[in-house]
Amino acid sequence: MDHLKTQGISMPKLGLGTFRMQGDACRAAVESALSIGYRHIDTAEMYANEEAIGAAIAASGVSRGELHVTTKVWHENLSSDAIRRAFDASLRKLRLDHVDLYLVHWPSKAANWGAVFETLMTLKAEGRTRAIGVANFTTALLKVAVEEIKAPIACNQVEYHAMLDQSKVMAYLQARSIPLVAYCPLAQGRFASDPVLADIGARHNATAAQVALKWLLDQDGVAAIPKASRRESQQANLDALKITLDDADREKIAALAKDRRCVNPGFAPAWD
Repeated sequence: MDHLKTQGISMPKLGLGTFRMQGDACRAAVESALSIGYRHIDTAEMYANEEAIGAAIAASGVSRGELHVTTKVWHENLSSDAIRRAFDASLRKLRLDHVDLYLVHWPSKAANWGAVFETLMTLKAEGRTRAIGVANFTTALLKVAVEEIKAPIACNQVEYHAMLDQSKVMAYLQARSIPLVAYCPLAQGRFASDPVLADIGARHNATAAQVALKWLLDQDGVAAIPKASRRESQQANLDALKITLDDADREKIAALAKDRRCVNPGFAPAWD
């Protein structure tokens, strides 16, 4: 599987998203994913599933050095002391001595970004997270982190798929060699009924969702973390890597409407 190199880490381009997975079902899903070859697991304190993921990792037999684990701090915990408490709790639940990537999950108008990133950089310097980054940051907020604070941002995790335009934030990230990690890459199932994607899929003996996922993963500097609890769905996402899209396919996908957001950023405390 292809990897993205960023800020000293190597991140598999395809990972497993775990939002809304909890308890035994989450543990089973992560164990399944690891058993068929996934090595990138994405979670967050807000998901309330780090304990289940920690148990799955411990039971998997996969060596720690083979894994990429991302978790995130919630916007209510962005004071320096609260970040440290949240981070300690995440490590304890995950049963790990470090994570590979620690992200600010959502921006907050109350945050002192200088203090936030100073704390994150200290955690990195201590070797407790290998890299730091952000999620759901606009270009304006990215400029604060990257240009004003000069934080070593390893990625920006945002909603991105074939029906949502992210060209503005993508241009900023690509100009600075910062990867974009796409959540909701399958638009929460909306692709299944799209005739354009289905037609492309039929030519490649693939589903519409597999086509949409490969379209993302073909892009430079883009990783994707589709949620998949069933083994069949996890394998289907892995099999998407085998598809070879041509220029005509990409032109058809580019022509799709790009205004279908799945996650309403309105609940976030700051969205410009």
